[in-house]
Amino acid sequence: MRFAAQARKLIERFRVKAASEQLPIGSLSGGNMQKVVIAREVEHGSPLIIVEEPTRGVDVGAIEFIHQTLIAERDKGRAILVVSSDLTELLALSDRILVMFEGRINASLTGSDMNEDTVGRWMMGGAETR
Repeated sequence: MRFAAQARKLIERFRVKAASEQLPIGSLSGGNMQKVVIAREVEHGSPLIIVEEPTRGVDVGAIEFIHQTLIAERDKGRAILVVSSDLTELLALSDRILVMFEGRINASLTGSDMNEDTVGRWMMGGAETR
């Protein structure tokens, strides 16, 4: 498939708001730039997708679309590694959360342990809350 045709296909599939596939990515809004990056990674076909701060600075509509896309890729069997400072995002997207403190992983949380209180406690070194 020609490059322009592939770009138009991805613009439509990932709902990127762009007047043309000819526009430089830098001229798009933050949310649309993020969608382009997600589209590139999804189309690459790797069994692992690594995203860092995937929705930082984007509008609510883009956040929802990006989250839905990542969850759909996970459901297809792809591994998704999310690195984010947004705890709400991590809780929404994760099956397991690894918490780091002072450069080391000090907790691996799943299921009911994945909540704001427990993650927050481990983020502070695992100290009991007072």
